[in-house]
Amino acid sequence: MPSEVEVKFHVDDLNALRERLQKIGFQEITPRTHEFNTLYDSNGRLRRRGELLRIRKYGDRWVLTHKAKSHDARHKTRLETETRIEDGEALGRIFESLGFDPQFSYEKFRSEWTDGQGHVVLDETPIGDFGEIEGSPGWIDAIAQKIGVDEANYITKSYADLFFDWTNKHNSWAKNMTFAEVKSK
Repeated sequence: MPSEVEVKFHVDDLNALRERLQKIGFQEITPRTHEFNTLYDSNGRLRRRGELLRIRKYGDRWVLTHKAKSHDARHKTRLETETRIEDGEALGRIFESLGFDPQFSYEKFRSEWTDGQGHVVLDETPIGDFGEIEGSPGWIDAIAQKIGVDEANYITKSYADLFFDWTNKHNSWAKNMTFAEVKSK
């Protein structure tokens, strides 16, 4: 099974980061695209095990993802299994009939960049802008250094965890990390 190895980081200036990526040889392979994610669980069973079951709509594509429990150190590492699906809404209804209910939704605008060895994604979320560097641990550290991200600023939390930290800090009633809910906090 393929492992996902990544770190997130806060982005203060997306345009400056885009320019920096181009200067070090990255090319944008997916332009800014809307993404909507729904996490499913059955009575918190997956969350207690540190697992994730997600249906993602990325532009016009649907993807089903299962992520195993992560092993977090300096980088977040977890087994990830993904497959394209035809109809995410239908699959969501199937999950619900099997006892897996939607637990959390989050959205963002994402662009993807590569140098042929790994990926850097730029995420515009309702709680701020983030980047993710995904590849081998050594490559992640080298790219982070080239784009000015100090290891002390690596984030290994999920977007759900970042969102709940944000809601606590801002005393927000929002239950999902969507632009509509966060805007009306």
